[in-house]
Amino acid sequence: MSPDDLLALAPEALVALGAVLGLLAGTACRPGHEWPVRGIGILAALTAGVVALRAPGPGTAFGGTYAIDAATVAVRVVVAGAVVVTLLLAGGDPSPPGTGRTDTAFAVLLQLSAVGAMLLGGAVDLLLLAAAFLLAGLPLAALAGLARDGRSAEAALKYFLSSALFGLALLSGVTILLGLTRATSYAALAGLSGPAAAVAVVLVLAGLLMTLGAVPAHFWVPDAVDGTSPVTGAVLTTTAKIGGLVAVYRLVVAVPGLPGELIVAVVAVASMTLGNLAAFAQTSLRRLLAYSTVSQVGYLLVPIAVVSRTPLALPALLGYLAAYTVTNLAVFAVLAARPHGLEVGEQRGLARRHPALAVALAVGLLGLVGTPPTLVFAGKLAAFAAALGGGAAWLAAVAVANSVASLFYYLRWIAPVFTAGDPVLRDPVEPRARAVAVVLAVVSVVGTVAVAAL
Repeated sequence: MSPDDLLALAPEALVALGAVLGLLAGTACRPGHEWPVRGIGILAALTAGVVALRAPGPGTAFGGTYAIDAATVAVRVVVAGAVVVTLLLAGGDPSPPGTGRTDTAFAVLLQLSAVGAMLLGGAVDLLLLAAAFLLAGLPLAALAGLARDGRSAEAALKYFLSSALFGLALLSGVTILLGLTRATSYAALAGLSGPAAAVAVVLVLAGLLMTLGAVPAHFWVPDAVDGTSPVTGAVLTTTAKIGGLVAVYRLVVAVPGLPGELIVAVVAVASMTLGNLAAFAQTSLRRLLAYSTVSQVGYLLVPIAVVSRTPLALPALLGYLAAYTVTNLAVFAVLAARPHGLEVGEQRGLARRHPALAVALAVGLLGLVGTPPTLVFAGKLAAFAAALGGGAAWLAAVAVANSVASLFYYLRWIAPVFTAGDPVLRDPVEPRARAVAVVLAVVSVVGTVAVAAL
């Protein structure tokens, strides 16, 4: 292992160091007063993001098992930003004294999962991919169960069992590919063809789809998100998904002789359609957002489905990933600001009592639809353009139709917010979460203007 290899993994090492130092600092803090742990995590993530931007040019590390390119840099920066935002949100809801060191556990588990997500984004070796899958996913199962009540225990169990099942599928696929090629490097997969190789790639993709929460590996998403706090829900629907999508992209590119793009296209249509259909009937805001993230994965998979046919695919994917992360975290921040108002029927009068929060919510939800001027609008536009450029006009048409359909359930949430009358709830708003929501909403709008000016 050369010094250059160690330097290549500096962003991941910094986040991992933040987790270790946070764990040590947490033991010296009183339960419920663990803010230094979050501070260490925020500093480590910010430093990792800056270091990632200054990474050397395209290349590989550790014997060609880890790629250092634009996709890796994007994953590192977006994941680091997501860690900073979620740690800020977590700081607005400290654990009451005597309930255990849940702040420390949250920060450490979040950072460990973030390291796994970063490794997922850069892995170009099947064994590293499997290790990154486990590191990104297993901390999230523990994170889902931190509340120590029946619902969080059920959420943690469902996530863990789903992860175990689809992780076994991924490892089975890796084993078959190893037997076929006698190597684990992605470079050895280029000439693969035939039914055995196709089955192996499907199995590996199945494991990655669980990380994404895509159909048919999406069953854990609504129960896990609905059974946890809004901040934990934000983590479950964001962090690992960032690295997992780039991992799917790399795998599809590595096997040009197999129908990887067709499989991704089918999964994209199923995810965006079934996610929308399930979201229509939801009254729980957390379940609505859970199914919304399933549909969002479908849109994010669109550029991957045409990656070999247009150079627009990868930039569209990376831009959309950043836009989705900002917007999804903004909406979950609104939920974190009002942790007792988690039903559609409890939203009436929010604009009257908290206008800034109501506007941030409207920007976030309309952003998830893909309406201008929001970052997701730019992301969806790029994804649809990639589909058209790759000769998949039918896929772009399905995505547009689903985007329009999704407007129904987002408006069902927005409408009572701006309805006149006495508020249903007069609960106080958590100021830190409100500030985060407003800032992210501003970033979404201003970012779109900046992209348009380029």
